[in-house]
Amino acid sequence: MSLWSRISEALAALAKGESLSAVFERFRTPPERTIAFTIAVIALGAKMAKADGLVTRDEVAAFREVFHIARGDEPKAAQVFNLARQDVAGFEDYARRVASMFDDAAPPLQDLMEGLFHIAVADGHYHPNEDVFLERVAEIFGVEQTEFMALRARFVPDAPKDPYTVLGVTPDMEIAAIRKVWRAAVKESHPDRMIARGVPEEAIRIAERRLQDINKAWEAISVQAARSA
Repeated sequence: MSLWSRISEALAALAKGESLSAVFERFRTPPERTIAFTIAVIALGAKMAKADGLVTRDEVAAFREVFHIARGDEPKAAQVFNLARQDVAGFEDYARRVASMFDDAAPPLQDLMEGLFHIAVADGHYHPNEDVFLERVAEIFGVEQTEFMALRARFVPDAPKDPYTVLGVTPDMEIAAIRKVWRAAVKESHPDRMIARGVPEEAIRIAERRLQDINKAWEAISVQAARSA
């Protein structure tokens, strides 16, 4: 049975009245955790796309970029997205259930935040309601404010692209400490590491942008440090 078929079954169970708790418990542990993570992206993505009052084609297309969906799986993916969008449960319920699968601020939760930011800015605008939505999800996930600001700096079109903010460091840190943060971020963004921590292969593509952003930030910081020296 394909990943999308299993996800569709899980969302169909929700639509038929099965509790959110029961569905997440069923898909809580590896390898089922991958399915639970995917359900979370779909559910939160569908609800966040409505945060500004309108679900646009750009946002749907952005969802397709987070998940590489084979043509034969498109009907299943659409079914899952629509079920999640219509589900009466609030986004905070989904966020809490997802958070319960991991430790606070675990890398998979940060991966999920990236996917949500990607969808939020897909239409070229970052609505205040989307910012409230994402900041609340980050709070539930235990994501530090510095990490949230880094995500905002990387994804929001008109946000200042300060390299220190993007990398989640401060200008007063030693360059060796900043280099350590950069290397750890690169390591955590490796596809094998992401798959090992429960991120489905369909969602790995988002890491490509992360690597580009953090590498550009490190390059800018290291060049500045060299000039200062």
